[in-house]
Amino acid sequence: MLFAGVSLPITMSKFDSIRPFYDAEVHNALMSIIDDPMLEAMMNFTFPEDQSSHWKEQMSHTHSLRDFQINFIYPGLMKVLEKSSDGLSSGGFDLLEPNTAYLFISNHRDIILDTSLLNSCLYENGLVMTTSAIGDNLIQKPFLLTLSKLNRNFAIKRGLTGRALLESSQLVSEYIRKSLVHENRSVWTAQREGRTKDGNDITQKGVLKMLTLSEESRDSFSYFEKIKLVPVSISYEYDPTDILKMPELLAKSRDEKYVKSENEDFLNLLRGIMGTKKRIHIQVNGVLDQEIQQISQMEISQGEKLSALGELIDQKIWKGYKLWPSNFIAHDLLHGNEEYRNFYTPEEKKAFENRLNSKIDTSHPEIVKNFLSMYAYPVINHQKVLSVH
Repeated sequence: MLFAGVSLPITMSKFDSIRPFYDAEVHNALMSIIDDPMLEAMMNFTFPEDQSSHWKEQMSHTHSLRDFQINFIYPGLMKVLEKSSDGLSSGGFDLLEPNTAYLFISNHRDIILDTSLLNSCLYENGLVMTTSAIGDNLIQKPFLLTLSKLNRNFAIKRGLTGRALLESSQLVSEYIRKSLVHENRSVWTAQREGRTKDGNDITQKGVLKMLTLSEESRDSFSYFEKIKLVPVSISYEYDPTDILKMPELLAKSRDEKYVKSENEDFLNLLRGIMGTKKRIHIQVNGVLDQEIQQISQMEISQGEKLSALGELIDQKIWKGYKLWPSNFIAHDLLHGNEEYRNFYTPEEKKAFENRLNSKIDTSHPEIVKNFLSMYAYPVINHQKVLSVH
C-alpha cells in the first residue's frame, strides 16, 4: 500500500497464520517466486506460445489477487481442461446473485481442481469468487504455500488434537465469518475433512460445528440463518486420482492404519491436474434459507439440528450430482447385473473396463470392489434421494 510515496506496513492480524495474501502483499510475493522453476513450468504450460519475458513482465505489473487469478490461474485452468478433459458443464449459477457472498459446501474429489473449477464458473457468471480452505499438509513447500495464498486459499491446520484443535477451529470459524459477513467474500469448504476416497459423499457434523464456533449467541445454530449456504455437487466422469486412492481404501477395508508416503499429496495434486477426467459437471443446488429456518425452529438439540442440516446438504449434493456412464457401469459391474444398461453404450463399458484392467491388479477382488464402489456410490446415493421424495 502506498500513501504519499511511503510504503505503509500491513497491520498485524490474528489471521496472519492462515489467511491469503492481502493485495498489498501480492507484488512482493510474485517477485519472490517469479524465477522459480515450478512457476516457469506452469506458465510454459499455460502460455506455450509466449516468451517467458512476456508473462514475467505482465506478472511484474500484477498488484491484486483478482488480477493474478484472472490473468494467470484462469487461463491455466482452461489449458488444463483443454488437455485433460472433454469439457466442463455447469448448472444453477443463475440462481445466485451478483455482489453477494455465499458459503459453498461441496463434495470433494480433487485437491486443486474442485475450487478452481467453481471459481472459474463464478467468474464467468459475474459472481463473487471464493476464499477457499486448504489443508496445510498440502502447502508445506514454500512455493506451494506462496501460490496457495496468491490463489486466495486459507490454511486448515491438520494433525492437531485437544486444545490446539479447538483454538485452530475457532480461528478458522472466525475467519470464515469475517469473510462472509464483513468482507462480502464467498467461501468454499469441503463437506468433510479431506477428499472423499470411496465416492460416498457424506457431510461431517464436525465441519458444521466448526462453522458455528464464531457464533456469539447461545443459539449456535442461528449462525446458518445469518449466511447464505449453498451445497455444490462436483462430478468427474473419470476421477484422475482414482488409482492413487486405492492403497488407503484397501488399508481401511482391512482395519489397518494407513500412512501416507512422503510425496503422496504432491503426486495427487499433479495427477489431479493432468490426469484424464473426461467430462466434468458443477451443479449449484440453491440457497438453503427456508430449509435452515425450518430446522432452526425445531424443538430439538443443537447437535440434532447440525445432524439434520448435514443430512439436508447430503441430499442436495447427491441429487445434484451428474451421473456419468462410468457411474452406471461401475454400479452394474459391482452388482453383477445390467440394471442401468440403458445409460451407457457397449463402447463406454469397454473403455471403462479397459481403464479398470490397466489401473489395478484385478486378481485382488477387494481392490476391484473398492475401485468400482468409488464410481458406484453416487448412483446408490441418488437412489436414496429418490426413495425419500
